[in-house]
Amino acid sequence: MKKRIAILGSTGSIGTQTLEVIAQNPTHFEVEVLTANNNIELLIEQAKRFQPNVVVITNNCHYEILKEALQGEPIKIYAGKEALEQVVQMDTIDVVVTAMVGYSGLIPTCNAIRAGKHIALANKETMVVAGEIINQLAIEHKVNIYPVDSEHSAIFQCLVGEFNNEVEKIYLTASGGPFRGYTPEQLAIVTKADALKHPNWNMGAKITIDSASMMNKGFEVIEAKWLFGLKAEQIDVVVHPQSIVGSIVQFRDGSMKAQMGLPDMKLPIQYALSFPQRLTSEFKRFNFLDYPKLTFEQANTKNFRNLALAFEALNQGGNMPCILNAANEMVVQAFLSDRISFLQMPEIIEIVMGKATYIKNPNLDDYIQTDREIRILTSAMVKNRAIQKI
Repeated sequence: MKKRIAILGSTGSIGTQTLEVIAQNPTHFEVEVLTANNNIELLIEQAKRFQPNVVVITNNCHYEILKEALQGEPIKIYAGKEALEQVVQMDTIDVVVTAMVGYSGLIPTCNAIRAGKHIALANKETMVVAGEIINQLAIEHKVNIYPVDSEHSAIFQCLVGEFNNEVEKIYLTASGGPFRGYTPEQLAIVTKADALKHPNWNMGAKITIDSASMMNKGFEVIEAKWLFGLKAEQIDVVVHPQSIVGSIVQFRDGSMKAQMGLPDMKLPIQYALSFPQRLTSEFKRFNFLDYPKLTFEQANTKNFRNLALAFEALNQGGNMPCILNAANEMVVQAFLSDRISFLQMPEIIEIVMGKATYIKNPNLDDYIQTDREIRILTSAMVKNRAIQKI
């Protein structure tokens, strides 16, 4: 039987590539739900092509345009955040692809798990903010969480067949982004346009900035803890500029497994949707002769402070990763709006982490309140800081 897929954030980078995978495998998958926030033109185009049962636009301002454009189509149309949080519970959904960016994916993911839907997880912030709660819900409702992030998909693939064997350590690879090797003096003057030029991956603006600042890798460290039941000291980051080795698992006997492939997000997306099968694909194949050298470097946590801050948040636990995420979302938005400089992002985040109210054993309401308070605090700090060279 075909798996019926709900894509939360269908107009973003992961969402559009998920639809490509579905289009290439029409006998295995069909689209049940599409959701977007603002990209109304693309959402309309996707809805007409894939004919989902339901379409949700979370920005209410676009509802009438969407309704008029899809008039006559056999598609139910809803609007608003509440509609998104409810639609994931539909009986006709088999797998929910959480391709939304940021904290906004938390509540829909929780609701989908409570409704017994398996999750193809691309929204790393959900696990960063509330990994313990997500894991508890998944166990309680017998739901599988399949990682879509290329690094976590690589770890997952290396662990297939090894679940009874103890993991000694994992190595998450990082491309190093556009500023690999930069000095603090160089980083002080980089621009938004510079930061958006990722050397290997085509991603949305927010994730691309996170990659440039190494916060994306920091989030992946925290996510790996919850996905694979690891301690902070079992997770390491190595810079691998070619992005061929997805990630590496080291077992207690010293043996290591690495997953390799060309940097193409469609591969981990397809694996998450089709697991435990591996479907035939037309993806470009890796050729060793095209990459005669694969190199690895130590991550520079001094120049890229965000990675160190993520490890600090992981070690503190409680609501500190939620604090980290909320502050980061606000400073990235400010950087993209040319209100602060590149190096002011980690500077502000670190100050916010020091000022925030720490909760050792938070519940979901605590996470929601923390996120709200940290956004207000960070926004005020951004407003009071003019762009200046650091």
